[in-house]
Amino acid sequence: MSANAAHRRLTKTPAVTLLAAAISAACLTLPATATAASLQKASAENDKADSQSASTLLENARALTAKSKASSADQTSADEAPAAAPNDLPRGQFHIPDEGDVVGKHYTVTVKDQEQTLVDIARQHNIGYEEMRMANPGVSLWVPGEGTEVNLPSRYILPDVKREGIVINLSELRLYYYPADKPNIVETYPVSVGRDEFATPVGVTKTTVKVKDPAWAPPASMRREAAERGDPAPKVVPAGPDNPLGRHAILLGLPSYLIHGTNRPEGVGMRVSRGCIRMYPEDIESLYKRLPGSTRVNIIDAPFKAGLDSDGSLLVQSFPQLEENSGDFEPLLNALEIIEAKTGEQGVEVDYKRVKQAIEEPNGSILALSGPQAEASREGDENRNTATLLKNLQLKSQPADKDDDGE
Repeated sequence: MSANAAHRRLTKTPAVTLLAAAISAACLTLPATATAASLQKASAENDKADSQSASTLLENARALTAKSKASSADQTSADEAPAAAPNDLPRGQFHIPDEGDVVGKHYTVTVKDQEQTLVDIARQHNIGYEEMRMANPGVSLWVPGEGTEVNLPSRYILPDVKREGIVINLSELRLYYYPADKPNIVETYPVSVGRDEFATPVGVTKTTVKVKDPAWAPPASMRREAAERGDPAPKVVPAGPDNPLGRHAILLGLPSYLIHGTNRPEGVGMRVSRGCIRMYPEDIESLYKRLPGSTRVNIIDAPFKAGLDSDGSLLVQSFPQLEENSGDFEPLLNALEIIEAKTGEQGVEVDYKRVKQAIEEPNGSILALSGPQAEASREGDENRNTATLLKNLQLKSQPADKDDDGE
């Protein structure tokens, strides 16, 4: 998948870039017991030299709007029991519809306290950092302001793969879990995955060992980096509030990769790890308690998804594409192939302009291409049969010189 306009790396302000650096921690080797007597410095746990600056920056951003601690009685803190979306099930859980591939619903909330950040609200409502940022362009992450209406993108197209065990979509920064004992339920949670140079691998594996209050052994590469900064990291970080793994870890069949919690929940929903899958502490705790051993884990990278809603509408969703998994991939051609596979051989009339919009603006928004939810007015020249569009794009993608063996 060659990088193009459809793949724009998540643009961050300097503040956000520093925060991402502060939150990044290794994906680790897990010793059976803790052997270190004490922690050296909190900064030694991070793999970026500016981590302390980022922590300070976050505090300063929140302090910009610091008010008296007296807040309204109905204000819920991010440290309290997280709010659930409008749903009759616990946080993150949805009924799988008898017809269709879409769960959840989009809704909004209003900021009730000047000290609330979008990151606080995201955690309360089972949303990740990047999901919240993309759904609320133009709204300050750190100072949204009392009375601001906040979009919560809690509507999901289920990945088009086998609905079994855990499915992690890297581009989407989201985990799906299909509990075997509840065949009509799907759970979904935001996650962090590996950043560029430590990409989380794609493939099928399984869960192995579950560990409560794990110790953390920083990898050799991190220890070397820390030593070069003159701030050597400990060989083992014991369990506790400063442990980057949090209180729960689920090892995978892939050596040195795990699903775990974090001591920096504000970074969940970003590409900041060294390959492991991070979750909010409350989400990994819930999953940890209920997840059977040897659960299938399918790690995929699907930046474009298509699905049918219960009313027959064809919906699509596009996310920023990961460069490391791009290869020789043409995003628009791929999108049309996915749409054709979803709608069948007969093809459907789709709004070509909206397909192109989804590819060029990969912000996670769900767009309707056909059916009752599609926009009523369309320009006829852009409404073409999917199969015809696909054929035309395939012809354009063929090499001009056919004497060079297609190279």
